[in-house]
Amino acid sequence: MAPDRSASFRKPAYPLILPAWIALGIFFLAPLVLMLAVSFAERGTYGGIEPVGNLWAYLRSGAFLGNYIRSFGALYLWIGWRSLWMAALTTALAIAVSFPIAYYLAILAPARWKGLLLGLVVVPFWTSFLIRTYAWMFILRTEGLLNHVLMGTGLLHHPVELLYTQTAVLIGLVYGELPFMILPLYASLEKLDRSLLEAAADLGAGGAQSFWRVTLPLTLPGLAAGVVLVFVPSLGQFVVSDLLGGARSMLLGNLIQNQFAVARNKPFGSALAFELMAAVLVLLLAYAVYAKKRGGEALL
Repeated sequence: MAPDRSASFRKPAYPLILPAWIALGIFFLAPLVLMLAVSFAERGTYGGIEPVGNLWAYLRSGAFLGNYIRSFGALYLWIGWRSLWMAALTTALAIAVSFPIAYYLAILAPARWKGLLLGLVVVPFWTSFLIRTYAWMFILRTEGLLNHVLMGTGLLHHPVELLYTQTAVLIGLVYGELPFMILPLYASLEKLDRSLLEAAADLGAGGAQSFWRVTLPLTLPGLAAGVVLVFVPSLGQFVVSDLLGGARSMLLGNLIQNQFAVARNKPFGSALAFELMAAVLVLLLAYAVYAKKRGGEALL
């Protein structure tokens, strides 16, 4: 009797996925567990971690939660709130700029130009993000390109202070995250059935009605993916706010980075990092629930 080959295909593929699990465990899970343990420790006198003499007494006293309790201080809550609304504003501006671009690329652009235009969208990825941020410093500084152009055209008589402001940070964040909003929107708009727009026009719908009742609802998966891809990095960003905002624009990412590099308070920095990660995971969970309701669509 011939062996049942279909049974072999139904066997668990544990040997195949084991290397991936080992790699994730070593390079992802183990560092997270280590950082979680550090977040419950106390800072040493000269940095590092203070050894715990009596572990049971330390746990019973609740001192192991000291870093998390400290993070709810007024100053840190204000920094967290500023990071939240900066990320939200960055996402909103990215949507406002990206939607017309994605709509033109997907619906209006001639077919022979689509490849070139999409290439221009991803060209910034060919250059280091740090270098691009430094370029914005040269553009926005008092004697920079933007002030020279505005003064040369007569729109300004004196240079405007743009660098090391919240506006500069916002410009840098929106510029850096634009491709992550344009590409998911383009992918959704590219799949849009044009006959639905024609049907809406035949039924008397104008351009605005067709957009709000047909185009926007059908592109919500791409819009949701773009929001996640822009909001999450913006929430933990520290390079842009450090270079373009200076000491005036500290966000959560800067606060965490300073705890490790300047204050040498690894336990408190670890606690802040875990709280930020928890906020990101909640956002990703909300997107997963939304995607499941939309038919299981994943990030585009």
